[in-house]
Amino acid sequence: MPTRRENGNADWTRRPLHTTLLALVVAVSVTALLWTALNGVEEPVVALVFCLFVAGGELARITLPGDREVAPVASAGAISYAFAVSLGEGALEHSAAQVVAVAAIGVLMGELPHVAVGRSPAVEDVARRLLTVMLLAWTFRPMAEELSLSGLSVTGAVLMLALVVAVWTVDSVLSALLRAERLRTRLWVTVRDEMRAQFAVGGVVGSSAVLIALACSVSGLLGLFVFSAPLLVSHVAFRRYAEIRRTYLETVRALSRVTEVGGYVENGHSRRVSRLSNAVACEMGFSEAELLSLEYAALMHDIGQLSLSEPIAGGATVLASPLEQRRIAELGSGIIRQTGVLDTVAETVRRQCEPVGGDGRAGAPPMASRIIKVANAFDDLVGSGGGDERRAAVVERLRMDAGTEYDPEVVGALTRVLTRT
Repeated sequence: MPTRRENGNADWTRRPLHTTLLALVVAVSVTALLWTALNGVEEPVVALVFCLFVAGGELARITLPGDREVAPVASAGAISYAFAVSLGEGALEHSAAQVVAVAAIGVLMGELPHVAVGRSPAVEDVARRLLTVMLLAWTFRPMAEELSLSGLSVTGAVLMLALVVAVWTVDSVLSALLRAERLRTRLWVTVRDEMRAQFAVGGVVGSSAVLIALACSVSGLLGLFVFSAPLLVSHVAFRRYAEIRRTYLETVRALSRVTEVGGYVENGHSRRVSRLSNAVACEMGFSEAELLSLEYAALMHDIGQLSLSEPIAGGATVLASPLEQRRIAELGSGIIRQTGVLDTVAETVRRQCEPVGGDGRAGAPPMASRIIKVANAFDDLVGSGGGDERRAAVVERLRMDAGTEYDPEVVGALTRVLTRT
């Protein structure tokens, strides 16, 4: 799946919501910093400790599957500072603006080392993290003086949890809107994906933030470090999960390049087919899980050519006979099934050469197979250096065979993707 940066994260003119979010967060952060500087910092030692805690969490940020960048420790630290009303026996009266200023400085400090070594952050994810803190701070801080949390008030805890759930819902919808805008896919699909993907992280961050805020009311700053231990354990688990998924995908990508290294297909063919399949599938409203399965299948759709004694001229399977295409697909499916964990991908690859109505035995092939068939044919006929005229001619050829060889809906989605890009 193309990453956010490959999709043009800096193309603001085509992404008005992205631009608006960044402008809003920057403006509010700068205003909060100026207001805090002019009015002074309440409890500067406490502010500094929370700022460093946020910076450390931001430094340890994680990129989860789906190109989602999260910083659970930083988010929990900033939210707990927004919720902190007392510290041991002493009340905390810092303003919402100071919360935003501390969070913004902490995030900036944590991101600077990443930027220095060339690991620029996903700016919209950073903006969303700050926006979450802003919403919670400006909602909760005006009520802070009326709440007595030193005795672990049930009312206060329930209020915190309710605000966390409400803001998490808003953030998930906002993330879905940004994802739909970036991928050009259907909003209801991205809302469902974001709710599912962020449920675990949101639950850990929200509950940890409330726990830390309540603990600080009893044990002071010691509570920040003692009760962040469960959060750190979850952070390690999230990081390990992300690394396993990333290693798995990189293994598939490396395997897909074997056909290119061996001279069976044109260099970059598998990656181009994968990117084009992904764009078409997004246009058609595929879910994130379906997109991942499609990416695996698209990357390995030609792996069956490794079993050929003589490579196909130019590696273009679309020019081979139907019998040869079926043989390549069957061989590729057999290779993939040997992994024991990619049966769905193997079935997608096996049926990629079938016409839109199927071969008469098992009905129509899966939609993923139909997408790969169109994307593969397009790239085989256009190649890596095809101009606009050649692209248009190939699309017209695919359109002529739509309804027999190629799915008309897929060809239509391909046309819209090519027109947009």
